[in-house]
Amino acid sequence: MKRAAVLASAAFLTGCTVGPNYKRPDVPTPPQFRGAERAATPESLADIKWFDLFQDDVLKQLARTALEQNHDVQIASERVLEARAEVGLARARMLPNVNATAAFNAVRGSLIGQSHFNFPGVIFDSSYTQAGFSLNWELDVWGRLRRINEAARAQYLASEEARRAVITTLVADVTTLYFELRELDLALDIAHKTRDIAGNSLRITTVRRNRGAATGLDVHQAEQFLYTATSQIAAIEREIGQTENALSILLGNNPGDIPRGKALEDLKPPPQVPPGLPSALLERRPDIRQAEQALVAANAAIGVAKSQYFPAISLTGFLGGQSRALTNLFTGPARQWNFSSPTTLPVFTAGLIRSNVRMTEAQKRETLANYEKAIQSAFREVS
Repeated sequence: MKRAAVLASAAFLTGCTVGPNYKRPDVPTPPQFRGAERAATPESLADIKWFDLFQDDVLKQLARTALEQNHDVQIASERVLEARAEVGLARARMLPNVNATAAFNAVRGSLIGQSHFNFPGVIFDSSYTQAGFSLNWELDVWGRLRRINEAARAQYLASEEARRAVITTLVADVTTLYFELRELDLALDIAHKTRDIAGNSLRITTVRRNRGAATGLDVHQAEQFLYTATSQIAAIEREIGQTENALSILLGNNPGDIPRGKALEDLKPPPQVPPGLPSALLERRPDIRQAEQALVAANAAIGVAKSQYFPAISLTGFLGGQSRALTNLFTGPARQWNFSSPTTLPVFTAGLIRSNVRMTEAQKRETLANYEKAIQSAFREVS
């Protein structure tokens, strides 16, 4: 009955959780995006898969290569695994810690030293073996461990949203650089044709001057036109090389040539899809979801800090055997157990706990400002 009462009391006490519970902040959203030509509808461009937007197999393959090899994606993925492991650590702290222990002890008292083992004229000499299981369990009376678990889970979700944001940005950057490269290819083709025209113009102008139909100034202008067209080719080729290098880095490769697909004039424009409801933007954007999960973690950290005001209660125990003879270690007479419930209450911390609470509250306000900023930035980018 006593054991049942202890367990029931522990279960009751573990229902308490200090600190504020998270509530999503009220963020005003406009009924429709600025400049929208028609009323907002639930459909959004975000509902379309990125590989359905552009019918270019080379571009699709470049994007897939980037997702597989890009170092930023790899870093973000490893951060997700790190955060997932932190969740496992936080959950493990909520459960009892049971260890198997074994030890051999030998004690011999001193004849001349101060020892409680000794009696006048008697030498204390003892050896014994002890083995069993030890228990250590921090009772989550005030919800400290639950708040730690809540914060770890929010950080894990935030890292996952950060990974999605990296992927979204990466695909957008690869697509942008690819189309810039195709535009430069078109500009280079036009520049070559312009140089050919300038060369023909110079030859014609030179013939006309030799026949007296043109002046030296006309020839000079034709030469200047050819020089400008030729230098334009060099500038475009240099810009193409820089764009290819930037795109190669996004692909996780060393700077090099980039394969081409369809020409710009052969590509179909993406479908005209409305931007969707402004309120849905809060759920669609990974950067906003990441900022909100960071806010959840900061809110939980306040509870962790406030729990330091209250006593820390643990359960410790040992169950096993102790015997001078190893053969009798696991017999009934050698059985040994102990149980204790140490409690630690902070009395004087020189304002350490109060300062920690104030710090976590300030961090939450900072995270809230970042969350609101992320929302406003998203509306600005879409409007």
